[in-house]
Amino acid sequence: MSRLNYHHLQYFWAVAKEGNLTRVAKRLHVSQSALSVQIRQLESELGQSLFIRERRSLVLTEAGRIALAYAERIFSNGAELVSTLKDGQRRDRTVLRIGAVATLSRNFQESFVKPLLSRDDVELVLQSAGLDELIARLDVHALDLVLSNRSVPPDAERSWQCRRIARQPVSLVGRPRRRRKPFRFPNDLDGAQILLPGRTSDVRARFDLLCDQMEIRTEVLAEVDDMAMLRLLARDTAAIALVPSVVVRDELRDGALEEYCVVPDLYEQFYAITVKRHFQHPALKALLARPDAEILESSARMHSA
Repeated sequence: MSRLNYHHLQYFWAVAKEGNLTRVAKRLHVSQSALSVQIRQLESELGQSLFIRERRSLVLTEAGRIALAYAERIFSNGAELVSTLKDGQRRDRTVLRIGAVATLSRNFQESFVKPLLSRDDVELVLQSAGLDELIARLDVHALDLVLSNRSVPPDAERSWQCRRIARQPVSLVGRPRRRRKPFRFPNDLDGAQILLPGRTSDVRARFDLLCDQMEIRTEVLAEVDDMAMLRLLARDTAAIALVPSVVVRDELRDGALEEYCVVPDLYEQFYAITVKRHFQHPALKALLARPDAEILESSARMHSA
């Protein structure tokens, strides 16, 4: 019985994911002809053609798609092995890698990881990027967990799990309204200048729907994807900002901003996305075992301190 050459499989895997022989050869520092030979040898071992050429691109055959699915699992398990043994059990301190969507509230992230900061046995690595990029890193076990304010639907080809870990109400905030009547929602919002999350935000979509239903017309001063920038604009302009209060908790505490009202039935959801692993990080288990509301309760305690 012939044995699979994993060196050949790795070259195939790289080309299948890139779709371009020349770029992969350059990245791996091998000649294009040598790379072609390796893939042909793998095809000979398997008795199947793995690619067909269409114009200047390589396209997977049906056998190639099957081989890629196996290769993904093989190299994903290899990355998990290194992560578990080299980065974990063989060190006095285990490494926990958490990715957070770039638009996610920094205050929420701090609240989520706060229990880890007092542990001597955990080295925390935080990474920020777009959701698709973080999911790709999670898929090859370069991350242990992804934090997101958007859910990820199930995928038949991948084994990730998405669970809601908390939700918080969304507020309208702005500069203190000294010597004025309390803010009346929705009356005082009509015609006001407003700062909103970007259109890809679930909160923004639900807020727009609410405004349509209540026939509220606002003047949008800015649409901002990044919560840190939204926080700055809320502080430095006279516009009303639509944000979860945890985003501006320091400004609310110091009196630079005031919470005008909590928007009825509008919440920001927080999700933890993981992949099934043979050895899940013990610190991760403890983080996810907390009650849903505990993270936000931690934020509230820090806000009131």
